[in-house]
Amino acid sequence: MDFTAALPTFVITLREGVEAALVVGIVLACLAKAQRQALNRWVYLGVVAGLVGSVMIGIALGSGLQQLQQVLPSLQSILKPLLNVLFGAVAIIMLSWMLLWMTRQARSLKGEIEGTVQSALQDSQTAGWSLFSLVCIAVLREGFETVLFVFTNVEASTAAATGALAGLLGAALIGLALFRWGVRINLKQFFQVMGLLLLLIVGGLVVSVFKNLDAALAALSQIDRRAVDLCFSQTSCVLGPLVWDTSTLLSERQFPGLVLKTLLGYRDHLYLVQLLAYVGFWFTVGGSYFRSLSPQPVAKGSPTKPSPSQP
Repeated sequence: MDFTAALPTFVITLREGVEAALVVGIVLACLAKAQRQALNRWVYLGVVAGLVGSVMIGIALGSGLQQLQQVLPSLQSILKPLLNVLFGAVAIIMLSWMLLWMTRQARSLKGEIEGTVQSALQDSQTAGWSLFSLVCIAVLREGFETVLFVFTNVEASTAAATGALAGLLGAALIGLALFRWGVRINLKQFFQVMGLLLLLIVGGLVVSVFKNLDAALAALSQIDRRAVDLCFSQTSCVLGPLVWDTSTLLSERQFPGLVLKTLLGYRDHLYLVQLLAYVGFWFTVGGSYFRSLSPQPVAKGSPTKPSPSQP
C-alpha cells in the first residue's frame, strides 16, 4: 500500500474531524452546565450515526462504481477519468465552500451552538432528538466531504481510507485533549495552518481535474473519430502548450516529488490551462480565505467596548 496517498486524506479528515469534535464538545459542555448529562447518550448516538452514515455513503459509491465498470467494460478508459473529473469537481466545490464558511462562522460558532442547545432543552420531549440531529448532521457533513475526496482517485481509495482513519483518530484525541483533559491548544493557529494545507491540496485537485478531463477526451477521440477535433494538439486535448517540465529534476513519481504531489499539489508537467486554473483558484478561493482571516473593521458610530469602570 502506498501510504503517500494517505497524507492529503489525513489532513482533510483531521481538520474536518476537529470541527466536528468542537461541535460535540460544545454540546456536551452545555449539557454539563445545564446539569442535563442524561442527554449525553443522544450526543454519542449522533456521533455514531454520522460515522456510520459516512461509511455507508462510501460503500454505496464504491459499489456503484464497480457495477458501472462491469456494465461498461469497453468504456473504462473514458469512465475512470470522467468519474475522477466528477468527484474532483464536487470535492473542490464542497471543500472550498466549507473552508470559507467555517472560517467566517468561527467567531460566532460557539454562541450559535449554545443557543441551539438551549432551545432544544426547553422541550423535554424532543430535546434528545434535537441534539441527536445537530450532532449527526455535523459529523455526517464532515464525513461526506472526506468520502468525496477519497473517490477523487479510485485507485488510491484503500490508502486514502487509511489516512481518513488516522485523521479521525487524531481529531478524536484533540477533542479529548480539549474537553476532557483540559489541554490548551491554539485552535486559531491550528485551523489557519490546516486551512493553508487544505488550499494546497484542493489546488492540486484543480490541476488533476483538468488532467483527467484531457485524458477522457483523448480516450474518446480514440473510440469515436468524430471527437478527434477536440484534441487539437499532439501533447494534450484541452490543456494547451506545456509550460512546466521538471520531471528530470524532481519527478512526481519518486520521493520527495511524490510527497509534494499528494500533499501540496506539485506536478512535474504543467500545461497552460492547468496553470491558469490553478492561479484562478488561488486568486478567488485563496484570496477570499486570507481576507476572512483578517479582523473585521469596526464600523463608524458603533459603540466602543466599555472600560472596566463602566457597567
